Amino acid sequence: MIKCHLSRLMGERKLKISDVARAIDVHRNTITLLYDENANRVDLDTLNKLCIFFDCNVDDLLQFVPEE
Repeated sequence: MIKCHLSRLMGERKLKISDVARAIDVHRNTITLLYDENANRVDLDTLNKLCIFFDCNVDDLLQFVPEE
């Protein structure tokens, strides 16, 4: 399973979904799906924009967790 840490990154900076969506020019629904960990796929451009915005690596944003 892939875990998305977007909600943690946003919480640390006290950002709203709309703040991030507007800042990186990505649809609000895309950010909401990642925030709620309901996204089935993510565009590489979106990951790139998030990593630049949060000044982080992909592994700070996404984590592979083996299912038990």
